[in-house]
Parts: sequence; C-alpha cells; structure tokens
Amino acid sequence: MGRLRGCGYAFKGAVLLLKTEPSIQVQTGIAIVMTVLGFYFDISSTEWMLQIFAIGLVMSIEGLNTTAEAIADFIHPDFHDKIGFIKDVAAGAVFIAAITAIIIGAIIYIPYIF
Repeated sequence: MGRLRGCGYAFKGAVLLLKTEPSIQVQTGIAIVMTVLGFYFDISSTEWMLQIFAIGLVMSIEGLNTTAEAIADFIHPDFHDKIGFIKDVAAGAVFIAAITAIIIGAIIYIPYIF
C-alpha cells in the first residue's frame, strides 16, 4: 500500500508541476507538437524512443530546477550570491537538457524535412 501511495504523491507532484509552472506548460506544448510531427513523418521506433527520452529528460530536469528554486527561495527569500549561484546552475542544467533535446530533434527530423 505504501508504494501505491508513493505513486499517488508522484502523480500529484506531476500535476502540480503542469498546473503551476509556465515553463513546463510551454515544454508540454512543444512535446505535443513533436509528438504530432512524429506521427506525421512516421518516425521509426528508435526515433520515438529518442524523442520520448529527450522530452522526458527536459521535463524532469525542469521539475528538479523548479524544486531547487523553491527550496532556495524558502531557505533564503532575499537575494544572496550563493542562492543565485544555485538557481543559475539549476537553470543551466535545464538549458543543457533542452539543447540536447534540440539536437536529438534535429537529427531525427532534418532528414524527413529535406
């Protein structure tokens, strides 16, 4: 029963993230567009796996970034150099994941488009 409850908390957290975070909402929109493109171009199973992995990576890292920022703001609501550093590094992780996803998308879709 404990594992089932834990899954419920995880689902609740995912819903909260989708409801409250504009960046995740934008990324969800992009994920929907990429999924439609996947069906349109009839990408391969391997390409689907890479695309789903890239989408999941970006959205997961964004969730961790949101968490790091919320904890930092809770601990020290005023500006502080160390808190700024933590937030910048967390945002940098999202940036790296997003660039990786863009590269994966380019590798998948450029051959279909051209």
